[in-house]
Amino acid sequence: MATLTRADDHIEIPDRLPVIALRDLVFFPYMVLPLLVGRVRSVAALERARENGDLVVLLTQRDPSTDDPDLGDLFDVGTVARVVQVSTLPDGTARVVLEGLGRVRVSDLDTTGPALEGRLALFRPDETGAPGTTDGRAREVVELYGRYARLHERVPDELPSLLSAESDRARLAHLVAGHLYLAGSEKQELLETPDPDQQLELLREILLRELEVLRIEEKLDRQLLRGSDARGVDFGPGFEPIHREPVPEREEWADTEDAIRGADLPPAARERAEKELARLRKLNPVAPEAAVIRTYLDWIAALPWSGRSADNLDVRHASEILDAEHFGLSEVKERILDHVAVLSLVGEMRGPILCLVGPPGVGKTSLGRSIGRSLGREFVRVSLGGVRDEAEIRGHRRTYVGALPGRVIQGMRRSGTTNPVFLLDEVDKLARDFHGDPGAALLEVLDPEQNRTFTDHYLELEYDLSDVLFIATANTLQGIPEPLRDRMEIIRLPGYLDTEKREIARRFLWPRQAARHGLDPAEVRLEDRAVDHVIGRYTREAGVRELDRRLGRVARKVARAVADGGPGERAVDMDDLKELLGPPTHQPPDRDPTSQRVGIANGLAWTAAGGEVLDVEVAVVPGAGVLRLTGTLGDVMKESAQAAVTYARSRSERLGLAPHFHEKIDVHIHIPEGATPKDGPSAGITIALALISALTDAPTRADVALTGEITLRGRVLGVGGVKEKAVAALRGGIRTVVLPEANASDLELLPDEVRDQVAFTLVRSMDEVMDAALAATPSRARPASAGLEPSVPHA
Repeated sequence: MATLTRADDHIEIPDRLPVIALRDLVFFPYMVLPLLVGRVRSVAALERARENGDLVVLLTQRDPSTDDPDLGDLFDVGTVARVVQVSTLPDGTARVVLEGLGRVRVSDLDTTGPALEGRLALFRPDETGAPGTTDGRAREVVELYGRYARLHERVPDELPSLLSAESDRARLAHLVAGHLYLAGSEKQELLETPDPDQQLELLREILLRELEVLRIEEKLDRQLLRGSDARGVDFGPGFEPIHREPVPEREEWADTEDAIRGADLPPAARERAEKELARLRKLNPVAPEAAVIRTYLDWIAALPWSGRSADNLDVRHASEILDAEHFGLSEVKERILDHVAVLSLVGEMRGPILCLVGPPGVGKTSLGRSIGRSLGREFVRVSLGGVRDEAEIRGHRRTYVGALPGRVIQGMRRSGTTNPVFLLDEVDKLARDFHGDPGAALLEVLDPEQNRTFTDHYLELEYDLSDVLFIATANTLQGIPEPLRDRMEIIRLPGYLDTEKREIARRFLWPRQAARHGLDPAEVRLEDRAVDHVIGRYTREAGVRELDRRLGRVARKVARAVADGGPGERAVDMDDLKELLGPPTHQPPDRDPTSQRVGIANGLAWTAAGGEVLDVEVAVVPGAGVLRLTGTLGDVMKESAQAAVTYARSRSERLGLAPHFHEKIDVHIHIPEGATPKDGPSAGITIALALISALTDAPTRADVALTGEITLRGRVLGVGGVKEKAVAALRGGIRTVVLPEANASDLELLPDEVRDQVAFTLVRSMDEVMDAALAATPSRARPASAGLEPSVPHA
């Protein structure tokens, strides 16, 4: 914590504050200005400031075109400011009024969070200049600024009179510097000048130069008004040398003009660029509008309008790259190879929109990068997680300060070609609020019939996206809006089998982790038994992220042992894992096929992290017909439980139960791991089986798992996520899965290893479910009323 002293005011400044990056503005202490804040990190920094004393640090970017600046992209000296007022515009941009307090130096910048946050120290511990009468240099600066204000049409008339009454040299220097129309580099130099006297001297030199420029411009204006002949303007005697030197204007816009003329623009874009360039030539280079137009023209010139990379249409080459970088995922690879084969025959095909859906860690993002490499195309990734503003997709209007094109156009500029592989990551994490619906904005991007005329709000020009190969990734389909899902070809990645994880660890994960930690994979070997033990006892996931982290920890421990003088060549076996990783975090599943359980059934569930095996437990106790459901169940699962109870009551005679058994008992249905929310239409037959087992004392088979929905009449309905559930069953030691007959076609899509090791029983009714999953028939079991009698105390 540091103290900033200003006159009689003492302000406590924390050691860390949120940071807002300014594109082309240098903010000085004592200034009070409104700003429009639209970038995501800047809005997050503003919200952080509102939560922590309304203080924020303003740093100027070295390059205004940088979209996501880091510490090296920002000047390290800036201004700490107080948030005076905040309002939100209809498009979501924040209008904030800020008051500059003092100069700070930022030594470290944290870019990992949603907002930039910097470690800072006061540039000058005391920002107060010497009070009292201003000296001669200060009076000269005030006089020069008064003449500058009279010649400059944008300076308020009342400002010079206010400055003349200022007796604080530091405050005077900051106010004059802040109200000069200069290039950003010069203003930053003024901000970084430590002593007020040095600032005043530098201001005096700048004002003398600017006054000379303004006098020349004024003289030019007078000469231009006098009259001209047929050939042009007659500037009169003595003014010829000035007229011969129009070079500064040409040098100011030379780069922009050359970029526009050298760009391969379509007719509409060239016409717009020439029009904006003509406007730019008429403006003063320091005018704010000139910076806006120049940035706009830079975007037009930098975009790829016609250049494309040559596709590598060798199917064998694509297959080799996909197999070398990814193990398994045969369905996805076949789909990509089909696309390459068609391209090799027709020469051109409008880019399809593939959506890779699967749990985290199965390689969706890296697969997109491999697809780009196999086709010989540039790869662009845009993360859509948490995007809630439509302008993030379509761009901002140029009327807003700091406006930029949307992420799609920004990605096209980074690619440099018109036909990249464009990955839209986490498309199911799009948010939706009053800022607009970014999912609706993506409809035009992902529709092959519309995206050839995609229009960005910033460019206001049609841009052809039809040659782009769009690939979207998602964890679940539920988070993707239905109209957007309709434009995609869904490819599911169910997760890896244990054998696939072993191969991935051996081929990719361990060599990479060993090299990353300074080990030679050929000398430090990881035995197969050790990999199997890590997979089975230290991880429980559909992907391989946790497996990669565990192998990284093993590599760190081995690297430390080598650094301490241990042998550089060794083999890591299963017996070494307890010392390297600690006790196992997961116990092996208890699936003894000889065990008989009453009131317990194994269910299969689909989650965003892959398939899971869930136990459903039912207890029957004396009571008055109350049904209790626990385990953080959603509405769908609660309805499934109620349907299962109704079915059991309707089949009481078939099950050997008393006609009114439900009036004398309470039924408690529980699904463990209550902290985990569970919902979905696939647990009906599992709940019904566990309930019938508890009511009739008929044990269930421990090696059988079930998935399917039940109706009131006992029919079994089909469910989704069969591939994920089947993989989870094999991983959990299940050898028999009861599946609705409606899902028979899904069995053809299962991996061979699953079909070879798991037997699938197809059922149409609840009677068939009981025959397949109960170890004893209910007709031979005791009825519920008899089963409860021993628990009633006798006198």
